[in-house]
Amino acid sequence: MNRRHFAHRLALAIGGLGLRPSLLTSAVTQYLAVNGHRLNAYIQELARFGRLAAGGISRVAFGEADLEAREYVKGLMRAADLDVSVDAAGNILGRRAGHESGARPLMLGSHIDSVPQGGNYDGPVGTLGAIEVAQTLAEGNIETRHPIEVAVFVNEESGKTGSRVMSGELDPAELDLVTRSGHTIREGIRILGGDPDHLGRARREPGSIAAYLELHVEQGALLEREGIDIGVVEGIVGIKRWHVTIDGFANHAGTTPMNDRRDALLAAADFIKLVNHVVTGVEGRQVGTVGQAEVSPGAPNVIPGQVRLSLEIRDLDMEKIDALFQTIESESQKVAEATRTTFALDQYYVSKSAPTNERIRRIIAGVAAELGHSTLHMPSGAGHDAQSIALLAPIGMIFIPSVGGISHSPQEFSHPEDITVGTNVLLNTLLRLDEP
Repeated sequence: MNRRHFAHRLALAIGGLGLRPSLLTSAVTQYLAVNGHRLNAYIQELARFGRLAAGGISRVAFGEADLEAREYVKGLMRAADLDVSVDAAGNILGRRAGHESGARPLMLGSHIDSVPQGGNYDGPVGTLGAIEVAQTLAEGNIETRHPIEVAVFVNEESGKTGSRVMSGELDPAELDLVTRSGHTIREGIRILGGDPDHLGRARREPGSIAAYLELHVEQGALLEREGIDIGVVEGIVGIKRWHVTIDGFANHAGTTPMNDRRDALLAAADFIKLVNHVVTGVEGRQVGTVGQAEVSPGAPNVIPGQVRLSLEIRDLDMEKIDALFQTIESESQKVAEATRTTFALDQYYVSKSAPTNERIRRIIAGVAAELGHSTLHMPSGAGHDAQSIALLAPIGMIFIPSVGGISHSPQEFSHPEDITVGTNVLLNTLLRLDEP
């Protein structure tokens, strides 16, 4: 029996005697282990809800598959000795009491809804990993100082509704947006057993949560490519988006000489290259994307008179996003002059970056190293519920490798061994945070 297995059995034995973790040595608590076989079986079982014949799932929030999956997850939470409730936003909350009076909860969580034709791992790994952590503690009869809360957040994929209600960010106007399920968010929350008329009841105050941890698949290829076991997330990137409108002049494609044209699509092509040049011309991990284009009038025999584009820039540093945009905006005027067009860039979306807590990052990295796993500090290029909970509590995120960097796809996959490793890091990080 190796040291890790011995320590796990010893910890369970001590827990069975009813002793508290404060009486355990750190050498023992850092080696507690989850049941990886059971956890991965849960993930495969959850994949039944919304399963597609070609692979992957469509389990959009508020749809029938989402409702069925929520009932399955509630059952797992109860089996893990969690007290289960649904808040006004429709978030599923499982709570485990702590022994220290007045201690704020340590929260773990993620989501189980998917994008249409999505994968089985984005969200479920963190949700089921958190439940497995709770079940491991329950089986060992290990009592923590802090209460433990497992949160299954609502509608993460279409706007992080549940976590944004909890943080007080949700604009009431969003409740009337129609989701992929065909229901408005208001209707969907009511279907889930929430109360959209009294969402304030689901709101938490800043400082009311001691810390929040989220386990997640990377959704990129960096960890797999570098052969790294655990990503220690430095923060969740901020996002800004703009509508870009380029006005030229629509004219006959056959009778207008090339040097007389005011081609908005030609200017758009130059703008797209400009964005790539500006964003790649600065050191860092920032990204810039032009992902939408609408050409008017859109006929093969008419010179495009107007093009509408999207521009998105992401980075951990909001000031860097602004600086990149200012350069792009300035350089776009040169494109406008060269093509005899005009540019208008109007911002319409902001999601602020959320740095993770430095102490929690150190604990995650330390736990992973003690368990024999390699780590890499990295940003999250995708949004997560942790981004909103960061307004309430210190946050930490743990990434595991995504095979091929594929996500939001039926081909999304993470190895069972990597899921188990990540959940063991989650468990032992939680126990470190629980120490006095």
